[in-house]
Amino acid sequence: MSRTTILALALLVTVAGCAKGEEPQTAAAPSSTAGQQVVKTPSGTEGPACTLERFGGAAFDLKSATVGFSQSEKEANPFRIAETKSIKDEAARIGITNLKVTNAQSQFSKQITDVEQLIAQGAKLLVIAPLNSDGWEPVLQQAAAKKVPIITVDRKINAKACTDYLTFIGSDFYEQGKRAADKMIEAVGGKGKVAILLGAPGNNVTTERTSGFKDRVKEKAPGITISFEQTGEFAREKGQQVTEQLIQSNPDINGIYAENDEMALGAVTALKGAGKQPGDIKIVSIDGTRSAVQAIVDGWLHSVIESNPRFGPLAFETASKFLAGEGIAEKVIISDREYDQANAKDSLGEAY
Repeated sequence: MSRTTILALALLVTVAGCAKGEEPQTAAAPSSTAGQQVVKTPSGTEGPACTLERFGGAAFDLKSATVGFSQSEKEANPFRIAETKSIKDEAARIGITNLKVTNAQSQFSKQITDVEQLIAQGAKLLVIAPLNSDGWEPVLQQAAAKKVPIITVDRKINAKACTDYLTFIGSDFYEQGKRAADKMIEAVGGKGKVAILLGAPGNNVTTERTSGFKDRVKEKAPGITISFEQTGEFAREKGQQVTEQLIQSNPDINGIYAENDEMALGAVTALKGAGKQPGDIKIVSIDGTRSAVQAIVDGWLHSVIESNPRFGPLAFETASKFLAGEGIAEKVIISDREYDQANAKDSLGEAY
């Protein structure tokens, strides 16, 4: 079954549910997708549709055009490695001959310069994984002047869809936070002290994963106290350092919510160094890297909420539909699965 067919089936199932007067349903990505992204909501339900005519641009041949991809962070993180690979692999598969890839190395000023250079080099389409959500005005002005459509993936830009950029493709980060909270409530029995390893500041992922988690805990588990919060900057080394401080300041902590797997794995290293045993402190994280899923198998992590980085197929399919005159929603939200003791061992091959 092709990726397009799978996406179409997912959309049909959701539309059928809506026809009965229900809200679009969340469905876990089926194992038959082999880890590929599946759309959660049907096109057009997340904001007004943007068409090529409304955007004001001109159609072009995607295969022969210069296409730019701006990666935000160093590719030491498995999420970023898988994301860039997916973009490159799909571009090659569909015959894009002039893909230019940049990496900002976790420096926002460099990412702005990178994208400005891509525009100067004649990019007709930009796919951007933003480091920050704010501060994109110089790029957006230059892109708008040349009617270059921008697709943002995995993080949002705080700007106007179909004017400043075309669409955002990614997860529902607030929902991820809520689902992580459900797993934490399960792990600690609805009571105890929980710490949060916050992601990097300045982007919507951190903000929404934090608020989703806190709101759910407040709603469902008043017996849980969030007694510690500190940024681990989405990095393993920083996650380890923060957890070492956590153990000293809060020796009676019961659970750790890490807003990505790298920080969770750093926390595991810190716990091992402190003589802790698997399961002594319950850890719930978000991403779905193979190392984190293995850590569930080994007993160190309780569960992981997936955040799928394989944006290539959906990004270029979205661009192709836009260039063909179809309407594109301002948000294309993907479905994310969960890993826990029940499925981690059998699902290792689908983690990234």
